Amino acid sequence: MSTINQQRLINHFIELIKINSESRNEKAIAETLAEQLGKLGFSVHRLPVPEAISNGFNIYARLDGNINDTIAISCHMDTVNPGNDIEPIIEDGIIRSKGNTILGGDDKSGIAAIMEAVRCIQADNREHKTIELAFTVHEEGGLQGSKVFDMSYITANKAIVLDSGGAIGAIVTTAPGQQSLKVTITGKPAHAGLAPEEGINALTVAADAIGNMRLSRIDEETTANIGVVQGGQVTNIVMPSLYLAAEARSLNNTKLEQQAAHMIEVFEQAAAKHGASVNIESTRSYNAYHIDDNDPHVQSIMAAFTANGLTPFTKSTGGGSDANVFNGNGLKTVNLSTGMSKVHTTEEFITVDDMTKITEFLYTFLCNSN
Repeated sequence: MSTINQQRLINHFIELIKINSESRNEKAIAETLAEQLGKLGFSVHRLPVPEAISNGFNIYARLDGNINDTIAISCHMDTVNPGNDIEPIIEDGIIRSKGNTILGGDDKSGIAAIMEAVRCIQADNREHKTIELAFTVHEEGGLQGSKVFDMSYITANKAIVLDSGGAIGAIVTTAPGQQSLKVTITGKPAHAGLAPEEGINALTVAADAIGNMRLSRIDEETTANIGVVQGGQVTNIVMPSLYLAAEARSLNNTKLEQQAAHMIEVFEQAAAKHGASVNIESTRSYNAYHIDDNDPHVQSIMAAFTANGLTPFTKSTGGGSDANVFNGNGLKTVNLSTGMSKVHTTEEFITVDDMTKITEFLYTFLCNSN
């Protein structure tokens, strides 16, 4: 196990999180990383994405190795809001923001770890696997960058995404699929004081539907939520239309289909009952994935953690990541923890120790020939 240059690792991480890169605004971080990877000896390809997704680009970078094995490693370059003008603070080995923004460890901790591991491998003149990097834009807004990533560049048959929290050694081998529902209920306006009975209140229709809908925790594998409701402008008009955005998730794709169908049916029944119309846009955001604990890819990752004195373990998650998209494209992918905590909040933090440990893991894994 190499002695990671901890100061250089943290300095690079701080440099990256100070670059503003909220979703859709990744041009600056992408340009910086493309340049830095080139200096490390990677062949770098800037992969264009539609302007609606980002003002930046996806990155594919390759560093040929002398061990007969190839691994793809992926991180996303964007952050959630509020992620501009981040002021990092390091106290007692803990890195956090000043408190008015996120930190950006999600997912720049992974990027910093990969690049430090490669620097150390090169400094130690170690043989290593061929490394393929897939850095994506706009992951936070529905895995947009990975969905348009040009997979024809990837030659590996297995991948690691560094985009999870929890103890170092956590390997996410099971993650849910997600169905997105965008629902517009159209009723009929009427004056609420003079002739309310002549109207059809879209909110009444929605309330009827929601009252008959299975929501929240459905079972140990399945959840459903209505997260956005928009409608109405004034109190003296019976609400003529209402927009709802909902989702269902499940570790089981069949259960996901069933839950989405249930939600659609209940909305349609309520609309018919009240004489309203309903338009539902139902799309599969991404599919679930499950990789067996005995899979050679999982076993080789576990072996590298164990070699570093850590206790690896597999787990399932309730969230999606680029790993879902890559698995859906036939690239066997697991998601590893970098130790990031309280992500998507202004209390987000990561420890210097955890960042060092995940970097040491990458060093060991990339130099292992098994």
